[in-house]
Amino acid sequence: MKTDFIDKKADYIGITGSVLCIIHCMAAPVMVMTSGFLRNDDTLRTGFLGLDCVFIAINILAVYFATRHHTSTTIRAALWGFLSAFALALLLENTSHVFEYVAYVASAGLVITHLINLRLHRLQHSNGV
Repeated sequence: MKTDFIDKKADYIGITGSVLCIIHCMAAPVMVMTSGFLRNDDTLRTGFLGLDCVFIAINILAVYFATRHHTSTTIRAALWGFLSAFALALLLENTSHVFEYVAYVASAGLVITHLINLRLHRLQHSNGV
């Protein structure tokens, strides 16, 4: 019963997690640079920037539950591909600035693919499939 609810809401969870990650990734550098409080406390800054792992975990769960049932092979491959690029880019973000942009693109790809998946599910249910 509980997993059925998560299956139905997985795309919404994925969209929310990806959008929040985009907002976090845009706001975090500004907050770290402009806040004297965050600049002087490396522990707090590391914890604040460490939210990346939370966003990766949320998106892993959302993609897993979104692709468990009734998802086309193309959508399944796109979701897992964008998730892989997203996670890899966030983990390698400190090595090159390119990975920051890859994370933005992958996050946007996750949002768009989850929206397409929602649309396909609605069309399937309205057609009685």
